[in-house]
Amino acid sequence: MTRAPVGEMIDGMDVGVHLPLIPFDGRPPSSADLQATADAARRLGFAALAANDHLVFSRPWLDGPTALAAVIAQSGDLDLATTVALPVVRGAGATAKALAAIDLLSGGRLLAGVGPGSSAADYELAGVPFDERWPRFDASVRELRQLLDGDGALEPRPFGRVPIWIGSWGSAAGMRRVARLADGWLASAYNASPAQFGDARRRLEEALTEQGRSADAFPNALATMWTYLTDDAHEADRVLRDVLAPMVRREPDLLAERVCVGSAADCAAKLNAYAAEGCRRVYLWPLGDDVRQLELFAERVLPALGGAYAARD
Repeated sequence: MTRAPVGEMIDGMDVGVHLPLIPFDGRPPSSADLQATADAARRLGFAALAANDHLVFSRPWLDGPTALAAVIAQSGDLDLATTVALPVVRGAGATAKALAAIDLLSGGRLLAGVGPGSSAADYELAGVPFDERWPRFDASVRELRQLLDGDGALEPRPFGRVPIWIGSWGSAAGMRRVARLADGWLASAYNASPAQFGDARRRLEEALTEQGRSADAFPNALATMWTYLTDDAHEADRVLRDVLAPMVRREPDLLAERVCVGSAADCAAKLNAYAAEGCRRVYLWPLGDDVRQLELFAERVLPALGGAYAARD
């Protein structure tokens, strides 16, 4: 199947992969781990590599844009996505500089997902008032667009026009912001059930129509789909309760309804439910043993997605 132009989803759902920025086995992150994940994603036919962004977190967190840049050579023709970068925390100019470099060095394969972020700790470290994040974010997106489009002193410029996607959990205000400022929408898997995703997507369609924009051509994706495939129900429960829930501060029972922790059949059912609500791409984030988890997913889940999955060459 021919790859869709960067920033556009093809019919059905395709699947990307988050880079392993958080260590789950006690070892520090390494270049070898990043490269192995990128190699596996390319070899197994996934669509994209993604990196999230925090300065500080409940666990050690490898810098996202740096990690994404580190795997450009291993990424083949995969899309590269920030899901999301934090221009208010980092500064619009510094963020644009990093994004332009990734796009240029990758030959124009970057999807620049951005958001205000939900962590007050990131803002405290950056010395930016957390309660000012929304107006600052709107201004930063406009500045990013100008800088990435060449309206300023930023050199070298990106390879091409960089699509700017905005992350939102799906509120009405968030969907209006996406419709007004963005080229695509990034939802959060563990913060939205399939039904909630569908409701938000319909709000987005209304907001796009009000802006005179086509909803049919507007792409979306579901980021941070925590993933751990196992047929052992006790192991799945352990991963949910002891690993994921304390890290993201969500109730295990809520997470169990939304993330791909458990059997391949359960994971496929969840992803098909998101696809039925109009989700066009999902980004998996294995909770350790990344390469093996991606192999299991490609072997056992992708065939069970049926027509929902848009396969890649």
